[in-house]
Amino acid sequence: MAALLWAACMMMMMSIAPASLAASWLEDVPTIAFEEGFSPLFGEDNMVKSPDGRTVSITLNRYTGSGFISSDYYHHGFFSASIKLPKDHTAGVVVAFYLSNGDVFEKTHDELDFEFLGNRYRHEWKMQTNVYGNGSTDRGREERYLMPFDPTADAHRFSILWSSRLIVFYVDGVPIREVPRSAAMAADYPSKPMALYVTIWDGSTWATDNGKYKVNYKRGPFTAVFSDLVLRGCTARSDIRLASADDQDRCAAAEEELTDAEYARMTARKRMAMRRFRQRQMLYTVCYDTNRYPEPFPECDVNMAERQMYWQWGESKVVRPRVRPRPGHRSKRRPVLVSLQQAD
Repeated sequence: MAALLWAACMMMMMSIAPASLAASWLEDVPTIAFEEGFSPLFGEDNMVKSPDGRTVSITLNRYTGSGFISSDYYHHGFFSASIKLPKDHTAGVVVAFYLSNGDVFEKTHDELDFEFLGNRYRHEWKMQTNVYGNGSTDRGREERYLMPFDPTADAHRFSILWSSRLIVFYVDGVPIREVPRSAAMAADYPSKPMALYVTIWDGSTWATDNGKYKVNYKRGPFTAVFSDLVLRGCTARSDIRLASADDQDRCAAAEEELTDAEYARMTARKRMAMRRFRQRQMLYTVCYDTNRYPEPFPECDVNMAERQMYWQWGESKVVRPRVRPRPGHRSKRRPVLVSLQQAD
């Protein structure tokens, strides 16, 4: 069984192709090997690394999932990976690429998530971004989207920028969500050092149609492949509970480098590309969920015309999942991700 798993993982690694729409600045960001910045978190028997350590696959089977974690915690930073998701029937499967300090601050943790939610055969994966600060899960800032490509056919680049003033989620170098820090957010803005987590696990209770469809292990195992790993930021001291103003002074240069980087500059062109992505791909946003929050969060840029395109529970009236065609059948192509060049 282990030999078959290894062979299958290596075939998936070899099939990874870089996303054609990735912004040129992403190509200049240095990547690292697994041993340079990560360690196993759980399910190490379900983890396979390429000989050079720059590609890692993690698998969910009927016995366990798998995951790895950055060796350090960070005071802000830029975190990125190319990800290829499992194909075919993946209902109940969750793949996550996220920052968190929940293992240290159990009741007041911070978290920034990319969550990928599996689906039934021929149905699309869904992607979710979450922002939680200081244990604010009861004030969750969630959004959910369709992806304008098949994430099981090729690897695509997913990135998180987290600075003292701004959070941005990117897909193939295009920003899809911006969360600027404001005084009104107070402790809801993630501010404590966080580590990067990469996991695959069984989310049968909620991931697909609110738990209606569970993981079917007869259709497994389920393997996600990660490459182009990026960890850029100022590392925290070993005990992050002792973080202080001294750490801010020590990390000042790294913070300045972070905010001056190309990926931290939210230009008009980037915002146009972001608006187009959100119009075409966003299934749900907390900003228009008046059932949960009659008053929108301070960082929400509420547009009254756009608001009419969402139900009062925050779901889009116009963006709908599509059933993928059966093999050998042609269908109309979905709109591709808007590149920064197209946004001009």
